[in-house]
Amino acid sequence: MTASDTAPLMIRMEAVDKHFGQLHVLKDVNLQVPKGQVVVVLGPSGSGKSTLCRAINRLEPIDSGVIEIDGKPLPAEGKELARLRAEVGMVFQSFNLFAHKTIAENVLLAPVKVRKQPVAEARKTAMELLERVGIANQAQKYPAQLSGGQQQRAAIARALAMRPKVMLFDEPTSALDPEMVQEVLDVMTTLASEGMTMLVVTHEMGFARKAANRVIFMSDGEIVEDSAPDEFFTAPKSGRAKDFLGKILTH
Repeated sequence: MTASDTAPLMIRMEAVDKHFGQLHVLKDVNLQVPKGQVVVVLGPSGSGKSTLCRAINRLEPIDSGVIEIDGKPLPAEGKELARLRAEVGMVFQSFNLFAHKTIAENVLLAPVKVRKQPVAEARKTAMELLERVGIANQAQKYPAQLSGGQQQRAAIARALAMRPKVMLFDEPTSALDPEMVQEVLDVMTTLASEGMTMLVVTHEMGFARKAANRVIFMSDGEIVEDSAPDEFFTAPKSGRAKDFLGKILTH
């Protein structure tokens, strides 16, 4: 039994269903992520991975089921939802930085506006976080002056500035040039090693092998496998996972 088996649950999804019109994108999804665990979600395009990720902080409302963050059910809307969203950091495929604000301003904005942090304190924290993701020297530049990899690291720093309990990553490297992917994955690997609870939707198999405690494999809106990375990559149980790995790992 590992520590995370006894750790409190940071994410709990029970019997979650979601349709887009006629399309059933999440089918009776049950998932538990203990505090401090890194879960990587793999699967073919259209398998429901991003919808799963976005449902966890209600960017995507669900039709039925239960989602809890740190033991509290997700409120449907209003101030309570905003408060809960502040606990959940989200990093997307696109960096979503404010173009007219410097990198430092992007990072300190939410702590000042949402957490009512004094500006001087928020600025100090922002600089520490930019240092942590390796771009402190870019703090006074604007997003357009940075490479994609630097922008994504700024987006990670911005999410961390809210001191979230859990970080969600939705394909954070898929919009990046290949040479920039590693610099973002390195930051994520460090976060994982520091005990941050993370759910990561990605196609980066190396990251899944190295940083994940668990690999979730989705297909057609269902969780088909949930296992340790070694087990998943060397002996997948389902035909769908074998087929997926066959296509991915032969390239």
